[in-house]
Amino acid sequence: MPWQELSIPTDRCNAETISDLLSEQGALSVTFQDNGDQPVYEPELGQTAIWRETKVTGLFDEEANLNQLCTQLQTKFCSTPKIVLLKDQIWERSWLEHFKPMKFGDNLWICPTEQHVSEEGATVIKLDPGLAFGTGTHPTTSLCLKWLSELDLTDKTVIDYGCGSGILAVAAVLLGAKKAIAIDIDPQALIATKDNAEKNGVLSKVECFLPEQFTPQTADIVLANILAEPLIGLSELISELVAPNGELALSGILEEQVFSVRNAYCKKLELAPTVFEEGWARITGKRAIG
Repeated sequence: MPWQELSIPTDRCNAETISDLLSEQGALSVTFQDNGDQPVYEPELGQTAIWRETKVTGLFDEEANLNQLCTQLQTKFCSTPKIVLLKDQIWERSWLEHFKPMKFGDNLWICPTEQHVSEEGATVIKLDPGLAFGTGTHPTTSLCLKWLSELDLTDKTVIDYGCGSGILAVAAVLLGAKKAIAIDIDPQALIATKDNAEKNGVLSKVECFLPEQFTPQTADIVLANILAEPLIGLSELISELVAPNGELALSGILEEQVFSVRNAYCKKLELAPTVFEEGWARITGKRAIG
């Protein structure tokens, strides 16, 4: 069915108030978007990231009469709402029209299930957008996929800490790893990981755990694509997961956070030069033998 989308520009102080008003007036959902150019990277736990210039958007039924609400918003907040009619469509199909095969390194591809990669010798991960983070479009995931594609993973064991969609764990197995252990605090991420592993024919080689279910063990390859703050907080644990002569890749790190993350890991690993992509960083290193 068609919908009405009402959006209004405002400031940080009024965003929550407008959100509550839209909900009271029957909005089926309310979202916040940056209406300026101010990135918000890591809000405090339990807080909602709100920008100085924010656009608040409410989704309403096609039949809803929004005239009185628009007048109220304009009078109270001195800002003019905009209403757009959204035509009915299959939203997943619409998204997939813009999600094309992507190549990482020499032969690793991420490809929607209904599309095809014709390159000879390509390693192809079939992946569609879902609820869990990780389709390869974000620089942090891209950095990790490129790193994996350069390794010889034959018969290696892999730990993907903060697996999201499972894209890194699945990629590692398709590239030759004998087993991948995927860990995430979000049960939805573990469901997505299992689904993607099954879709790619590697479910028998991918094990999924919540952190409290996981018994720490070492692996030849350890990846953690999360955020700088948890990477630092988990540095002792993650470092110990890397087997002697094993390798580690960390991502989800902004350029200005690199020093702090490197400092947390340099005691137990020999770190390589940091690699950057679109303002994000990848830190890799190797665990010494003995």
